Amino acid sequence: MPMRAIDIGHDQDLSAGRNRLLDACFLGPYGENDALLEKLVVEFLRDHVYWRRNFHPEDPPAISTAAAQHPEYLAFEARMRRELHQLSAALKKSVPFHSPRYIGHMASDLLLPGLVAQILTLPYNPNNVSEDAAPVTVDLEVKVGLQLAGMIGYTNDPQRHDCAFGHLTSGGTLANYQALRLALAQKAFPVALVAAGLPDLELPDDAWSAFNLHPHAATALVDAWQQWLAQAAPPDRRRWQARVRDERIEQRGLADFFATHASLKVPKVLAPVTAHYSWSKGCKLLGLGRSQLEMLPERGMRIDVDVLDEALDRCRRERQPVLMAVAVMGTTEYGTIDPIDAVVAARERSSARGLGFAVHVDAAWGGYLATLFRNEDGSLRPREEIAEGFSTFPSPAVHAAIDALGDTDSVTIDPHKLGYLPYGAGAFICRDHRTVALLAEEADYVFHGEAPKDYMRRYRNLGQFIPEGSKSGAAAAGVYVTHKVLPLDHAHFGLLPAQTIHSAEAFHARALRFADELQGVVHAIVPFAPDSNLVCFALNPVGNRCVATASEFVRRLHDELRSDPARPLQVKQFFGSVTTLRPDVLGETETRRIFDAIGLDATTLAEDAGDRLVILRHTLMNPYLIDQENGISYIDCYFEHLGARVRALLATE
Repeated sequence: MPMRAIDIGHDQDLSAGRNRLLDACFLGPYGENDALLEKLVVEFLRDHVYWRRNFHPEDPPAISTAAAQHPEYLAFEARMRRELHQLSAALKKSVPFHSPRYIGHMASDLLLPGLVAQILTLPYNPNNVSEDAAPVTVDLEVKVGLQLAGMIGYTNDPQRHDCAFGHLTSGGTLANYQALRLALAQKAFPVALVAAGLPDLELPDDAWSAFNLHPHAATALVDAWQQWLAQAAPPDRRRWQARVRDERIEQRGLADFFATHASLKVPKVLAPVTAHYSWSKGCKLLGLGRSQLEMLPERGMRIDVDVLDEALDRCRRERQPVLMAVAVMGTTEYGTIDPIDAVVAARERSSARGLGFAVHVDAAWGGYLATLFRNEDGSLRPREEIAEGFSTFPSPAVHAAIDALGDTDSVTIDPHKLGYLPYGAGAFICRDHRTVALLAEEADYVFHGEAPKDYMRRYRNLGQFIPEGSKSGAAAAGVYVTHKVLPLDHAHFGLLPAQTIHSAEAFHARALRFADELQGVVHAIVPFAPDSNLVCFALNPVGNRCVATASEFVRRLHDELRSDPARPLQVKQFFGSVTTLRPDVLGETETRRIFDAIGLDATTLAEDAGDRLVILRHTLMNPYLIDQENGISYIDCYFEHLGARVRALLATE
């Protein structure tokens, strides 16, 4: 489809200064910044070589200058070039994440600062398990945790005793697992103290009370224990450390711990039905079991807080402990944002009644949206100020949710999503670093001596506290440098998510016009108004009442919007993705609303083996979807293409 210049509209016009800044951030859809990237890569490759040559310049070269002429050398070079050329050719079948024509999954072009920093760091091969293997990048990873903590409203001053802590992971799944791991350690530790019978601490009366402390109270107890140890005589310290260790859940294991404390049940995790499948993985991996993950109904694809309160009341009556309540900031399917403030308030009410639990926010997708809400000094911007220039963003509910992030206990964020950084760079951040000591592992060959009191030095042996062992320091370098070049506030990094919100609002408006334009051909609706930069679109041919037929129609549309390695990439005009609407997730009222709007009969669901409706899903990350330079809206072009495909498919039936 040839591109044509169009009037993109005054309401979509962004400042020239903003465009110029973004133009320097990426390699670009057309590779426009190739000279900049090449210059940087060559400069720092040469710098790395000079570093090697100057490490001990008195050492002679180990590879002679004549080696490059040897037949075996030349044969090896030929084989290597052949394989690399074949790899390069095969990679041309990759999904074109860089292009504004890609509006599928949660991927886009990469920010140059992070890409170059990662390339620059790779030849040094740092292993962020400890300072011995990564004296530079392990510090950068700890600083990344502080950068992200400030973005979400946690205390990020290492001089403060209640400073937050964060680290990188391979992705959001592992970060969510770390959240479960820390929450269980924090919840069970007071029980160990009570069982050990430590005489000089003010402890809860029994195991139930100890297991159900408010997270802040549990943190204070961990801190009091650490201070007591610091003041105890060495023999007493060793004796009580061993005694408490033997009572801990990490030592006993789940089966023995709960058999010993028969008044306690294995705790539940309460999460919305929109939560990512990684929560199921995490519960199984931690040994809690999938049955302990209770999925709560939604309201408008956001957790129903009334149902959460009912679940908490039921758990309290049944003396069923709750490990954690999960809120989602940017659901994978719809980009919706849970009422985090209401979930925090539910924690406070429940804790006051003797049922304490942690609140974790899975912001793997939406975490970086918080940059739009932050001033350069870290303070929260008023909603009215943020809303200038947007049509509806942010809603009062979204602003209140972001405001409450600082009152949660931990957060997952994926820099490799809305941070525009290479995979895999997820992140876990907890509100108060003092509880992280509960996760400490000992390995004499890696970690040496007692934990230092200085915050930065304490976490230089990072592998002691995280699920992973060896891990690349290059990812940490990429994230850190990106955050330094584009600080995590609205005036810098926030320009990127602002662009995506503009695109989402333009996409939403264009989808509504599309529905009007094709109303005699196809029923089409946006089932949920977007909170962020994901927009779904449900379609059903006019006259059809069957859910299975509507799903098959959308699948056929998606066949023209998905990657197909068997066909040249260039034959695809646009790339999109699909998801499903499930009545068991939607509930009866929402299902009826959506199905009625597109002319479907819910009773035909029995005819569909999948028992769900397939819909189109669009991730609007690319900053050039509205191309100011050339006066092109790829959003309009997409809907023209979609309309043509709809008509063509229906004409063949």
